[in-house]
Amino acid sequence: MSSTQAGNNRPQQDDDVDAPRVPRRTPMACQFCRGRKLKCDGVRPTCGNCNRRGFPCNYTPVNSAEK
Repeated sequence: MSSTQAGNNRPQQDDDVDAPRVPRRTPMACQFCRGRKLKCDGVRPTCGNCNRRGFPCNYTPVNSAEK
């Protein structure tokens, strides 16, 4: 058998192979995504979910003092 293992055609890179991907947190979700508990990408003026569905995208600030 050769020194190359079958099924592994890509060269090994030690830099970012084991680094887990950490999703970035969106500072504020739009009302539609918040109501449906969807992951909002936070793009303005229209997020990806609202754009795909054709809904108006509204961002309402949430006061942390109300909790």
